Amino acid sequence: MKLPVHERFIEQAIEYVRQDYRLTGLLAGGSMIHGAMDEYSDLDLIIVYNYAFRNEIMEQRLRIAEGLGNLLSAFTGEHVGEPRLLICLYGPAPLHVDLKFVQVEELKIRIENPLILWERGSDITTILSKTTLTFPFPDPQWIEDRFWVWVHYGATKLGRGELFELIDHLTFIRNAVLGPLVLIRNGHSPRGVRKLEKYASKELEELKGTIPFHSFESCYHALKNTIKIYQRLRTASEIVPKMEAERVSIEFLDSIYSDNSSTNLFN
Repeated sequence: MKLPVHERFIEQAIEYVRQDYRLTGLLAGGSMIHGAMDEYSDLDLIIVYNYAFRNEIMEQRLRIAEGLGNLLSAFTGEHVGEPRLLICLYGPAPLHVDLKFVQVEELKIRIENPLILWERGSDITTILSKTTLTFPFPDPQWIEDRFWVWVHYGATKLGRGELFELIDHLTFIRNAVLGPLVLIRNGHSPRGVRKLEKYASKELEELKGTIPFHSFESCYHALKNTIKIYQRLRTASEIVPKMEAERVSIEFLDSIYSDNSSTNLFN
């Protein structure tokens, strides 16, 4: 499903890309692949270019983005570990568009099979047909090795009264651990907390318990609920559990709560 504002933008983008001899294709990812677009959807577009013009294209990404429509603002994606990405807002009807600039060979390594909106020749079709996607799944041992250190860190923030820091920390754990594990349990790709409301209805109330108010009591219980969910979701047969780290970090958290709960009763 393509909505009018999305459709108009794609038509403009195809026309622009087609006229630039350095560009060899325009692909779409994200919601368009899954037929899940709605009025709030971003556009995830991949602009494929000829390797001979790599430096030129990378230097002119902003200019190319401006050629696709009425660009209001844009910035590169280093903060999400993707320097090839240009994150854009177009107008006047606001539309978020992610533009990723890649060479055709880079399509061999991908986490989804994009839709080909336009291509020059058949190199893109050939690459996509001869290779397969690989979606990165979290390593259970990687999580276990870190989880109890993260619990201890959260407990220190609780003890110090740095509740904003703890709230952010709990958000991180939900995005890096709980969300992916819950999505996997429900047969979906582990994309952080994306669409948990849709795909994890059974766990929804439990997950709500990991979102605290700015209070000592609420933050403590949110961290305890985070621990409880992780303990239920982890698969012991796939990991070497850090049992001593688990015991020590939980006891430390509980001692902070018992030592401070009376003084924070109305916080």
